[in-house]
Amino acid sequence: MPNALSLFDLSGRVAVVTGAASGLGRSVALAYADAGADVALADVSAEPLAAVAGEVEAKGRKVIARAVDVTSREAVERFHDDVLATFGRADILANAAGITKRMPSEDFAEEDFARVLSVNLFGTFRTCQVFGRTMLRQGKGSIVNFASVGGLVGLYNSLAYSASKGGVVQLTRVFALEWAQRGVRVNALAPCTFETPLVKQVLEYDPAYRQTVEAGIPMGRPGQPEEIVGAALFLASDASAMVTGHILAVDGGYLAR
Repeated sequence: MPNALSLFDLSGRVAVVTGAASGLGRSVALAYADAGADVALADVSAEPLAAVAGEVEAKGRKVIARAVDVTSREAVERFHDDVLATFGRADILANAAGITKRMPSEDFAEEDFARVLSVNLFGTFRTCQVFGRTMLRQGKGSIVNFASVGGLVGLYNSLAYSASKGGVVQLTRVFALEWAQRGVRVNALAPCTFETPLVKQVLEYDPAYRQTVEAGIPMGRPGQPEEIVGAALFLASDASAMVTGHILAVDGGYLAR
């Protein structure tokens, strides 16, 4: 039996992280580097992404960073080709790219609804499929999608976001079922509200919304970005070798109510 801590070791592996320029994606990318992985970073925001790449390099890991719009299959495939050309493989994929739009359901514009689904749901589908094919050829891989508590319960003023994350939940389960016997595990994280830079701006701008968020989480506060890394590392590593098709809530007790 291996040493328990060695189960979390990602040395020699290549981790691909979308939405890596800030927030949860950045935290996950740096955690994978800390665990020994080389990292391929993707985000639509090139300048902050370069800063994250510098942080990964400072940890002694090999890294590439590419501006990638996950709504474009061509962009995702080009990124995939860059990853293989640089590292020769892809062992872990963390899909942290995502957006939201808050407004009452009766006012939701169709173009806004389509945009949220294009990034959150179709973007996750594209990267899972493109990188998953390589993992299937390798006979091994781990995909960590980012769902949300909003994909498991309804959230006020979040029609498109909740619909997209509910889709990510089911997408995760179907990929997991189909690939379970071919060496590729597919799981998802379901965070509550986390105090990422973008969310922090909203909470500071609207104190009433902060009170609503805090009242809804039994722990009484939003999550901090570094509090996602333990769960993300678990699902990416051999510590979860018998786990696939699982939606792991990191929610301060939100779903226990």
